Formats: sequence, structure tokens, C-alpha cells
Amino acid sequence: MRVVVAPDSFKGSLAAADAARAVADGWRARRPDDDVRLLPLADGGEGTLDAFAAARPDAVWHTTTVPGPDGRPVDAGWLLLPEDQVAGQGVGTAGGRTAVLELARASGLPLLRGPDPRHAHTYGLGAVAAAALDAGATALVIGLGGSASTDGGTGALRALGLRLRDREGRDLPLGGAALAGLAYLDRAGLRPPPPGGVRLLVDVTAPLTGPAGAAAVFGPQKGAGPDDVAVLDAALRRLADSAGGDPDQPGAGAAGGTGYGLAALWGARIVPGAAAVAELAGLPEALAGADLVVTGEGRFDETSLRGKVVGALLDTAAAAGVPVQVVAGQLGAAPPEPVTAAVSLVELAGSTASALAEPGRWLREAGGRLAAQVRPVGQNRWPSGG
Repeated sequence: MRVVVAPDSFKGSLAAADAARAVADGWRARRPDDDVRLLPLADGGEGTLDAFAAARPDAVWHTTTVPGPDGRPVDAGWLLLPEDQVAGQGVGTAGGRTAVLELARASGLPLLRGPDPRHAHTYGLGAVAAAALDAGATALVIGLGGSASTDGGTGALRALGLRLRDREGRDLPLGGAALAGLAYLDRAGLRPPPPGGVRLLVDVTAPLTGPAGAAAVFGPQKGAGPDDVAVLDAALRRLADSAGGDPDQPGAGAAGGTGYGLAALWGARIVPGAAAVAELAGLPEALAGADLVVTGEGRFDETSLRGKVVGALLDTAAAAGVPVQVVAGQLGAAPPEPVTAAVSLVELAGSTASALAEPGRWLREAGGRLAAQVRPVGQNRWPSGG
């Protein structure tokens, strides 16, 4: 039997790759003759590079030292994929090479000593992008989760040559709040995007500004109080007045407006992260000829079906006619077809605390339980009552 183990991370406990290994170990202990392939997934946020590295072992790791979100140097890892690996999938060019970047590694919230919502910036992300282009990348895939800032991506664009001027023609300081003084954009030195394009992986549909925008919704998670939110939202509106583009596009507000800035000023394309990672990591190819796929996440509920990793996988598996099993920290809803079985770590462990204390142990146990539930094709059905 061919089985693909393709979970998301179990946030707060295990990365996707570790979760996949634990589930696979449990499965193999019960069914040692099965052909089990690991394909950890992500939604464009933290863990995206690890998912690509696990799926594409011939990808090459690089590390570039760049200014972090508060200016202190950080070592940011990124991947360069082999030639032609993603050409024809909406990004990449024949004979070219695609670099995969993760904003969180250069400009992520954990890189700050303390929250700094008005001044944190994305300059490091742009510096990594420039390094990837210098290394020969002809297309970029950028995961936008985990941002520390609300600067509309202007820090990243400044690292790529954009200049932001005030009324006296002086360069603005870095950070979102400084955009309140923006008078005009000087694009003369802005490096052109790569010929294969730039794809931005997002897991939110927020617009740039307003009550559902970058500052109002995500600013408080970065330490922004009500006054900070008001300042940052107004600053982003000023940026939109100068840059044009579509500030109301779903995902424009991702990563403190970085989705908007890179789309409006660098021609990047905003796409749902979970589906794109699954495609680029090779999920459709892995499911070809597979008998079953096992996926999972920290909590499965109705929101899992709206753009998250598990929901994207269910869509792909249904199209391929491959049944699915789910392991989750908690089951808040009965999974729909094509799910044939589901296991909750909390139920196995007896409590949330026990599940979080030993996630690897309980994922191995879950893998074994799911393997034991395999029945002949056509007889696997998830009970409607959960």
C-alpha cells in the first residue's frame, strides 16, 4: 500500500516535518510493508522552507546575513530549487531557477527584542531577495507569514532600490509610521523583478487598510495599541495614494501590507499559500498512484477548509480520488469526504496538557491507530456523527 503523510505543522508543539516523521513511524510500526512517503506542508508562513526542503532534497540551502526588523543582523536561510522544477506552474521560466524565501526568517516577529510596531521593517526580506537574484534566481516564491512590521513592504522595496521621499526630498526612515511623511516614490533605482515572476504566498484575505486591514487586524499582534493602529493605518493609506495598485485586493494586507507593496510596486502576484505550497512541493505528483494520504494540524474545525493546509489537501485528494485520514491535536468538527478516519491527540493523551507535553509520542500513537483502521477500498467511510 502506498501512503503519503502530508501534515501541516502542529503550531506550538511540532514542525510539519517532525509531525510527518512521528506519524510515519507509528504507521510503519503497525504496517511495516507499506510504502510510506513524507511530504510535510505549509501555508506560506513559518515552516514553508522546511516543507520545500523535505519535498525537494536536491534544493540548495543558502544563508544571507541581513538587517533584521530592528536593524540588528540576522542570518536568513533561503532555498534555490533546481532548474525547471516549477516552470509551467505559474512561476519560473524554462531553464531558470526559482528561489524560495520566507519573510519570517529575515523580518519575523520573534527576531525583535521587543515589539516595535511603528518602526519595525521588512528591509531584510528585500536584502534576501536581492541576494537570491544575484545568485542567479530567475523567479521568486515568497512566504509572507510571521511579519514583525506594518510597513507595506516598503523596507523590502528599499533594499531593492526604491526610495521614499518627504516634501524636502529627503529619504524617509524605515518603518510603517514614517510613511505618514511620504511625498513621492522614486522608482528610478528599483531593481526589476525577475523574468519568471514573483509569487507571494499568503494565508489571509485582508485588504491593506480599514477595519479589516493590516494595521487594525494584525497590528495588535505586533504590539500596536489603538494609537499605533490609527497612525499605521493612515500611513498605509498614504502609501496607497502614491503607489496605486489595488489596496483592496484579498491578501494585500498580508504581512503588514507587504503583499500590497510588492504587488503594486514590483509586479508580484498574491496567491493562497497552502494550495501553492502543495502544488510546488509536488503533492499532485505524490498522490498519483497513492492509495491513501494522511494529513493533520493542531486543530481541525470549519476554518480548516477555508484556505488552510488541510483544506487545500482535501481538495487535491478529492480531485485525485485518493482517500484521506486526519490526525489533529483537537477535532472541532467531523471531517468531510474524502476523509475516511480521524484521530484526536487530546483524546489519545487524555488532556490537552498531556498532548502538548509529548506531541511526538501521541502522533506516533495516532499513526498506528490510523494504520489499524485501514479497510478494503470502498469500505472506508467517516461516520457522519463524528
